[in-house]
Amino acid sequence: MRHILSFWYKIYRKLMIILGFISFISCEKEIDMQLDGVPKKYVIEGMVTDQSGGCQVLISQTKDFNEDNARQTISNALVTISDGTDAFDLLETAPGTYTNSDLVGLPGKTYHLSVKIDSEEYTAQSTMPEVVKMDSLYISEEFLFDQTEKLATIDFLDPAGILNYYRFVLYVNNEKKKQIFAFNDDLTDGNPNAVRLYYFTEEEDDEDRIKSGDLVRVEMLTTDASVYKYFFSLNNGATGDNNAAAPANPVSNLTGDALGYFSAHTFQYKEIKVP
Repeated sequence: MRHILSFWYKIYRKLMIILGFISFISCEKEIDMQLDGVPKKYVIEGMVTDQSGGCQVLISQTKDFNEDNARQTISNALVTISDGTDAFDLLETAPGTYTNSDLVGLPGKTYHLSVKIDSEEYTAQSTMPEVVKMDSLYISEEFLFDQTEKLATIDFLDPAGILNYYRFVLYVNNEKKKQIFAFNDDLTDGNPNAVRLYYFTEEEDDEDRIKSGDLVRVEMLTTDASVYKYFFSLNNGATGDNNAAAPANPVSNLTGDALGYFSAHTFQYKEIKVP
């Protein structure tokens, strides 16, 4: 949700810079312009995994720039996930959070999401890939920006002859880091991989870097192409694309005018105490 809201904030910031420039070059002429608010959109973040308890859909709504950053949840939606044979209704177990503990995904199956909010319906589909085993997690060191950084590193063997897409989620001392790690096997098909998660903090704070004694957890997800495209484009928007005049919304697999994604993925994780 934070990443999605950041796109709208970047758009607002660029518009304010443009307005400031116009005011500067037209100082002898009074300019009276009013910046319109951005239309609100629903944000749907759904997933089905191959693990028990891994079926969850979060529904919220974007806010205008003059509103606070608290998440605006959406209640009383009708949420269903089907596998082509059976349909599973998701119950609202917390404000804006919908779950079904009975639905455990199977690799190779395609899952269909339906979300109904008032008179609007939003749909998506995602196919769960086969599991790619996460062989090991360890800490490697690399000299970056005049200092040595400790990097979470994952070893796995990419299956040959199959398009594979991966997403990694990094936790340090049980805190989820917001960096996005999305990869494909375009250059590594069928090869052993040692993926380093380059984690950088926004501030020059040594305490926030990975250090000895920290507990590092990495989740490895195998996703389909549509989910990979979503997170890849989300990352490009969050970090900035020099070829883009302004940030754009990530490429979603949801139909309708909603933000977010629906992902059917496999899930595994490893933890390590940093030596």
